[in-house]
Amino acid sequence: MCVPGCQETVMRRLSRRGFFKGLGAAGAGAAVFTAFPPPRPAIAQGASFSRVVDLTHALGPDFPTFFGKPQLSMERNAAFDKDGYNMFTWTIVEHTGTHLDAPIHFSADGVDASSIGADQLVVPLAVVDIKEKAASDTDYQLTPDDLKTWEAANGDLPNGGCVAMNSGWARYVTGEKFRNTDPEGRMHFPGFHVEAAMYMMEKGVVGMAVDTLSLDFGASEDFATHYAWLPSGRWGVECVANLDDVPATGATFVLGGPKIKGASGGPSRVFALV
Repeated sequence: MCVPGCQETVMRRLSRRGFFKGLGAAGAGAAVFTAFPPPRPAIAQGASFSRVVDLTHALGPDFPTFFGKPQLSMERNAAFDKDGYNMFTWTIVEHTGTHLDAPIHFSADGVDASSIGADQLVVPLAVVDIKEKAASDTDYQLTPDDLKTWEAANGDLPNGGCVAMNSGWARYVTGEKFRNTDPEGRMHFPGFHVEAAMYMMEKGVVGMAVDTLSLDFGASEDFATHYAWLPSGRWGVECVANLDDVPATGATFVLGGPKIKGASGGPSRVFALV
């Protein structure tokens, strides 16, 4: 989500230690998580899948961005009719399109995109549907109660898995409502509440995915969910697509993130095996 330009906001944040002390009821008695839980096999032995759902939006220079400015350009280096092959140079901001947030994105010493183990990128998937709530409240934040309701119907959240928020926002990706700015320039779209992030950490979840531009809701000024989730060694994926085509439980999330040294994230190809 964050790119050069949000630095002023980030610098206003408290230190990581101060943030966790200030979590209040959400953080009271909770541990500071600094590593992934042990890997859990994403697909049980003998299990199979019947279809692959592409959770990735096609990325172009006009894809909506957090700061409202283009974050991808393509310069042609070669054309087939002239050179016998096609090739482009890309200029791209890491956090553009369907993309990974690596732990280092919001921490001083977290792992980069290239250092996340492959066994943490193919994981069980839980999809939490909040479309009705998001339709009536564009600032809705997915809460621990939403997660507990999901668990009551589907069993525990997957230890070592990913939880995806399906707010229905992906259908707005080609229009102004995806950013949904008010006259003061504040954005309004759903996200995860920091208390939900803490609950998921207690459950051993390693990944968080949203169909919006940010893990935090659009009007957030403190990026509380980013600051709780990523420094714990976990990852996030923003701007996912097609969550309506994935069941609430039973699918496997496959995150093809960039393996670029030092990267804080990057455009990714993301799938669900159903």
